[in-house]
Parts: sequence; C-alpha cells; structure tokens
Amino acid sequence: MSVTEEIGRTPIAPGPRRARARIVMGELLRRPRAAFGLIIIALMVFTAVFAPWIMPQDPFEQSFDGLSLMGGPLPPSGDYLLGTDLLGRDLASRLILGTQTSLIIGVVANGIAVFLGAGVGITAGYFGGWTAAILMRFTDLMMAFPALLLAIVLAAIFQPSLMIVALVIAMVNWVQMSRVIYTETRSLAEREFIQVQRAIGSGPLRILGKHLLPHLLSSIIVFGTLGISTTVLLEATLSFLGVGVQPPMPSWGNIIFENQTYFSTAPWLVFFPGLLIVLLALAFNLVGDALRDILDPTLKGRH
Repeated sequence: MSVTEEIGRTPIAPGPRRARARIVMGELLRRPRAAFGLIIIALMVFTAVFAPWIMPQDPFEQSFDGLSLMGGPLPPSGDYLLGTDLLGRDLASRLILGTQTSLIIGVVANGIAVFLGAGVGITAGYFGGWTAAILMRFTDLMMAFPALLLAIVLAAIFQPSLMIVALVIAMVNWVQMSRVIYTETRSLAEREFIQVQRAIGSGPLRILGKHLLPHLLSSIIVFGTLGISTTVLLEATLSFLGVGVQPPMPSWGNIIFENQTYFSTAPWLVFFPGLLIVLLALAFNLVGDALRDILDPTLKGRH
C-alpha cells in the first residue's frame, strides 16, 4: 500500500498525528514542485521573522544620496542592492519589511476566512433545515458580489490599516470554503457512523468535534493552504489600488503603486515586488496542490 493510499484511507482523524504529519512532509519533499514551494515559503518566513536584523538600511529613511542628480531613483548598485524608490529609500529594505506585511495579512486573513467558512459550512451541513437555508442563502448572497469590488468598497468604508485589510479580505474569501465544507458535511452527516452516534445520544458538539471535524480536516488544510496565495494577491491588488496597506508601511502592492510612474525609467521598482508576489503565490499553490493530491485518495498518482 502506498503512502498516499494510507493517508487517503484515514485522512487526519484517529491515530498518531505526529507520525501522519511526518508522512505528509516526506511526501511533499519527494515531489520537486512541492519541495520548491516549501523552500520559497521557508525563505519568506525566515525573511519576515528576522527582517529587523537582515535589512541593510532603514526602510523609512529618505536619503539624499538615494536620489540621482535629477531627483530620480537610483538603479541597483553596491550601496543599494536593489536600487532606491522615488523618495530615495532603500528598495531591498522595504521589500524585506513588506514580506512581514504580506505574510501577516496572508496568514491572518486566510485564517479568519477558513474559520468562518468552515464554521458556517459545518453548522449548515450538520443541522440542515432552516439553519442551512439561512446560512447558505447568505453565502450565495455574498458570492453574488464580485470579490474585488466588495473588498474595495469595504476597504474604502473603513480606515485602512494592517488588521482592517486582513478583516476585509477575510470577509470576501470565506464563502468558497463554506460551500465546499457544507457539501462534504451533508454527505458525512448521512453516514451510518454519524447516525449511530445520534442514536446512542451523543450531543451535536461531540459529534461535530470528534466524528465530523477529523474527516473534514484534510479539506480544510488543503483549502487553507491554497487560499493564502489568493489572499496575498488580493492584498497586493488592494494596496496597488490605494485602498490596502497605507504608506509609509511597505507592502509589495503599495510599493508598486507608489512607484508605477517610474515603470519605464526605473523598471526595478515594479519588477522586484512583482516577482516576490508571483513567487509567494506560486509557492503556496504548489504546496496546496500537492497536499490535495496526497490527502485525497481519489487523486492518488497525480504529480
């Protein structure tokens, strides 16, 4: 029996969780694309955690030496590894600090979205009836609005800040998770082992926590991993449009927004933050796709 089949038969439910986690990590490392994604994520996390110690210069300092004689940004050089921006600030330092912003928003916003989506989906799927009707109609209503447009409206209503942007992104990203978990919960709720638990008098909380949630955990993990890339891209889009993280706090999106007028004369100001956005989104997509392959027995054999 293959490792994938072993994991697929007993997703994340009973048994030693640490051993199962090691099996999953081993499978990820054996897949070149997933291993590449893990390396990129590890480097980004390391950069975000140790940003204050690895930034070559103060990311907020507007240096006269950081501008050309004509008052324009400087290209990459020995003094400024990735050049400077329109205000003479070191671009490398701002990108390093922007890694913190992107990861914090990505993890916090996606964590809230997963919590809300899974909670609504499990509740509606288990109880059914009018509870499911109300929750799912509300979900359908939220899905009817274009996510980017809704995020822009919410961000414009509230004063943009790091946590507000994370909450805004979470409010538009939970609906997909809710639909997926609702469908799976409805299917599981009709299974015999759930009916037996109801027959012997087990309460809803016990059934949800000990019998339903373990079977849904693999889907939640996969969806949560894939959702981080979407969250990072949405944060970059909002910041680029000027309704995301506000200057002088750097994020990859608002770095592009601030320097877009220099696209033709100083392309490094757009290229480097754009490359980081693409790399981080790609890394989480590669890892999420591999996790879906490993944890879902119906997809075993895909690489």
